[in-house]
Amino acid sequence: MIIAVVVPLVEFLGIIAAIHAVMNARTSQGAIAWGISLVTFPWLALIFYAIFGRNKFRGYVLLRSSKDNAIQHVIDKCRAEAVEKKLIREESSTSEMALTRLADSPITSFNKSQLLVNGVETFRAIFEGIESAKEYILVQFYIIKDDELGRKLKARLIRKAREKVKVYFLYDEIGSYQLPGDYIEEMQDEGIVTSAFHTTKGKANHFQLNFRNHRKIVIVDGKSAYVGGHNVGDEYVSKHPKFGVWRDTHVKVEGPVVKLVQYCFIQDWYWATSHIPDLSWELQQAENGVEDALIVASGPADSLETCSLMFVQAIHTAKERIWIASPYFVPDGQVLSALKLAALRGVDVRILIPEKPDHRTVYLASFSYYENTLPIGIKLYRYTDGFMHQKVFLVDSDCAAVGTANLDNRSFRLNFELTLLNYDLSFIKKIEDMLNDDFSRSRSVELTDYTKRSFFFKLAVRSARLLAPIL
Repeated sequence: MIIAVVVPLVEFLGIIAAIHAVMNARTSQGAIAWGISLVTFPWLALIFYAIFGRNKFRGYVLLRSSKDNAIQHVIDKCRAEAVEKKLIREESSTSEMALTRLADSPITSFNKSQLLVNGVETFRAIFEGIESAKEYILVQFYIIKDDELGRKLKARLIRKAREKVKVYFLYDEIGSYQLPGDYIEEMQDEGIVTSAFHTTKGKANHFQLNFRNHRKIVIVDGKSAYVGGHNVGDEYVSKHPKFGVWRDTHVKVEGPVVKLVQYCFIQDWYWATSHIPDLSWELQQAENGVEDALIVASGPADSLETCSLMFVQAIHTAKERIWIASPYFVPDGQVLSALKLAALRGVDVRILIPEKPDHRTVYLASFSYYENTLPIGIKLYRYTDGFMHQKVFLVDSDCAAVGTANLDNRSFRLNFELTLLNYDLSFIKKIEDMLNDDFSRSRSVELTDYTKRSFFFKLAVRSARLLAPIL
């Protein structure tokens, strides 16, 4: 009797889900794949569709629209003040205009940046910033671990909380799944306000496990911000035996752009807590600040595919070079096409990825791109001096970017990301020198690295490529 009811019910739900997939899938290929699977194998496909089928974080979309009365006036006031104080770059190229419209954010002037290469330098700067805090500290990471580095961070935050500095601590519930409850409880007992970024928050989102908040942000008193690729764990300061030297990049910024980073944090905090902290929003020039900078916050709640389009625009803009460093190379079709076209018009296209993998499936999938990139002049490099995790790109001598976005579909469409674009020649030269040093510690990839592999390796590569949309 139960089977007679359950079987047609599951089949009916499969049909409904198939219709939903056809109406909402990003590509026709995805719609066909989901539609056939849900109708043919609903028992299994329904589970996978509930987890992986969504391409928009609906709850965040709704909250973003409903919060307008709550915090939209904050950013509107900041923009008006920036115009009044002439803190916004008045003249922009067509390319820059496209990025500002994509980011829904202006290019601000009078900023100052400090490039932070690798974990020791990064966390020394972050800890010095925390020690200097007088009013508040905002902390957000994708991964936080209860190890030596994690405990150092906790101890410093607790010390500042005891000095009556307000501390807000946000972490991704999936990325930081290993973080024990007593780590959080100890901070809460000291007056630190903590929250997980719950992608499963809300009745309609219980199975929404495929989205992540991948941002890494520390803000001190609204005056300085730290963004980049580092999470909080001993491996990020090269203390993990498996990875050895961990190559990563962060940046410290001061000036008006800090408030745009802060606004990004507040949106995530409001989703997690339904609360808006009392923070400073007064715009200030950085001391000796001469840099123009843009913040591109992207994620699955955007109306456009912001992260993917940012890369496409940067690549299309390049006239001489586009250098990209990413731990993963699983680009979507439009980014891959942009890279190919850049190479065909004579642009120096370089992609730097690690030799040593941290995720085997993504590592295997990257081999599948060799045959249609290397022959047309796209240069691939494998970093050999440890593991490389930085997310950096360089466009000609016009723009350099440091952030959290990888060159993969997960960053393009499933993760909340943050990228800082800097237009200052001095900063761009530092990025160029840094990447040249990285290339000197890398090997050039040859097509034979893939073609001479065994049949079974190639089969594994092609199988991994099938998972590219969720990698």
